[in-house]
Amino acid sequence: MIELGKLWRRLTQRDVEDVEDDDTLDDTTNALLSMLSAASIVVDEHDEVIRAHPSAYSLGLVREDAIIDDSVLHAIHEVRSYGGKKQFDLTTTTAPASTAAPKAGRPTTREIAKQALVGQSKPVRPATVSRPNWLKVIVGRLNERFVVVIISDVSESVRFAQVRDSFITNVSEQLLKPTQSLEALADSLEESGEPDVSDIHRKTAQLRQSCSRLEHMISDLLLLIKAQEPVLPTADNRINVMEQVRAVVQAHRAAAAARGVSIEMNGDGSLCINGDAEQIRAAVAKLVENAIAYSPDRTTVNVSIKANEEHTEAVVSVLDRGVGIPVGEQNRIFERFYRGDNQNEHSQDGIGLGLAIVKHVALTHHGSASVWSSPGQGSTFALVLPLAGK
Repeated sequence: MIELGKLWRRLTQRDVEDVEDDDTLDDTTNALLSMLSAASIVVDEHDEVIRAHPSAYSLGLVREDAIIDDSVLHAIHEVRSYGGKKQFDLTTTTAPASTAAPKAGRPTTREIAKQALVGQSKPVRPATVSRPNWLKVIVGRLNERFVVVIISDVSESVRFAQVRDSFITNVSEQLLKPTQSLEALADSLEESGEPDVSDIHRKTAQLRQSCSRLEHMISDLLLLIKAQEPVLPTADNRINVMEQVRAVVQAHRAAAAARGVSIEMNGDGSLCINGDAEQIRAAVAKLVENAIAYSPDRTTVNVSIKANEEHTEAVVSVLDRGVGIPVGEQNRIFERFYRGDNQNEHSQDGIGLGLAIVKHVALTHHGSASVWSSPGQGSTFALVLPLAGK
């Protein structure tokens, strides 16, 4: 495979006469650009985009026929005026579709979530949230008329590094806590004189809590490992969605009732998917547990199972009455070990793997996980799964 540097030299050393009398790029230049593993954008002397890889749009650099990122546009102007090339790192955020103005006659995202939960006729998916894109950008002049922008998306490697660092930090912390609790208990037992029974009881409770958190973390990590391989539809893995959700809700009613929280469930009992029942129950359980933990005492958690408008997907929606999630945090809540700032006494012992499990279960079942939330208005989470064929 030709190296990026060699391709760059071929592109930027093309003879000006090859393209100066045409509004489009010559075949050789187009072929070279097509060979690049990175995405490319070509703009003319009027800053109009004449060629762009599809990912340039999804990465938030191009809209219609124009560059929309100011730093890229500034680099284009510089190399056009002074030659050479500009290299820099760039972080963009692809705007979720829900941020656009609603089309006439279509419901807003909040209305959509309410429809799904109160049983109206057109349940649809709550809005998805985009994540940042980490890019490496090279801008150079092809000739007197055209400037090329080469974009390498390194988001996956950056996210992997973030997950790795979070994993090491969190796992190390959870592994150390039982050891520290054991040391504290041993110190109390070894102290000379009459042992303080109340102090021993307190430290024993701390040890039990640390072991419980470690056991919970290991269980969640095993769930994440299981939720890596895509589930293939077969006659043997056809399951009823309502049955799985009902089992989860019944298992959590006692814990919810202890705080005066009620769980209301409604929806279509005929919907079936192809999947792993254990994984589906685990994902729904994480959503229900979060909804209970973040909702105030004596409130209601709503769970709904509906089909989308096209009747191609089952949408399991869970609405809580919590404080909501700030927009700035919504693009990270599905990441492993990420914990937001909106913790309370019921959620503070979490380890940040619940929503990561929901996301991975959705992906292995060829579906998606999404959220709608606004500070002061609670949150609606949705697990969306393709319906089984008839």
